[in-house]
Amino acid sequence: MKNQMVIKMRWHLTTAMVLAALAGLQAMPAFAWYDFGHEAVAAIAWNKLTPKTKERVTALLSKNPYYSKWLAQVPPRTSEEDKNMLVFSQSATWADAIKKDPNYHADGAEKGNKPDGPACAENLGYSDTRLHKYWHYDDTPFSPDHTTLPPHATPNAQTQIETFRKTLASDSPDDLKSYDLVWLIHLVGDVHQPLHCVTRVIHDDPTGDKGGNDCKLNGKPDNIHSIWDGIVGDAKELQPAIEFAKSLPEAPKSQAKKSDEKIWIAESYKLARKNVYTKPIGKTNGPFDLTDKYKQQARKIGEQRIELAGARLANLLNEELK
Repeated sequence: MKNQMVIKMRWHLTTAMVLAALAGLQAMPAFAWYDFGHEAVAAIAWNKLTPKTKERVTALLSKNPYYSKWLAQVPPRTSEEDKNMLVFSQSATWADAIKKDPNYHADGAEKGNKPDGPACAENLGYSDTRLHKYWHYDDTPFSPDHTTLPPHATPNAQTQIETFRKTLASDSPDDLKSYDLVWLIHLVGDVHQPLHCVTRVIHDDPTGDKGGNDCKLNGKPDNIHSIWDGIVGDAKELQPAIEFAKSLPEAPKSQAKKSDEKIWIAESYKLARKNVYTKPIGKTNGPFDLTDKYKQQARKIGEQRIELAGARLANLLNEELK
């Protein structure tokens, strides 16, 4: 009964209710930059797209195998503009949603988390049922105790963003552009999360902490990657993410204009080294107890990165999508 009431209220949340819900999220388990964060990035981007780009994006998304699922989440009597925005926002989660889809399978090494050859960079479109988990991050290694660094794995988020944006700017078939578009929408969000762009290497963990997944905390969530993934929110409904996106201040234009994905990743890497692996996070893999000050700073950075990701995504699509 309670779940039914939540569903009925989903599309009628007021801004005050959303903000109240967000304020309590730090005390809840986090579930990633995840649907909430990715939907917020997409919602920010949508409102900055030109009418021509919106029309083109909408046509491409209609070719995605999840398109009917996204439409089913749109309330009756929604305007065409809002319907297309809601579909676009949901499309940002597709690259994560397929991880639970039995029609897709893990590939690569280490349970799909590491690429294992040139075939992992293949860009085939929707006929490809590999999960390509290693596309979600660009874990640049560093070591505070001078442990020898492992190889920087490729392909990764940087190589794939470069590939996908070239496809969107080309005369490639629309089926391939649709596939590359949903991946690109997702990965632009991913690389603005600091822990998707770094792995800390220490003497006791010479292969790296997997973007903070191995850096443990007391309590739940039990690792710093999950804290940062969920720092802006983890509501499962779509509308709170849309309202959250509206609440964020505009990103500085000088920052939003930076179009090189290598710069985005370098920013996240620097933020991780300075603001993630800092007190009370020590020089081991823990476990540690986070302070309110740490969480507040992480939240502030998370909000800035979400807004920046949305603005940069919009600029990319407006300028490059054919």
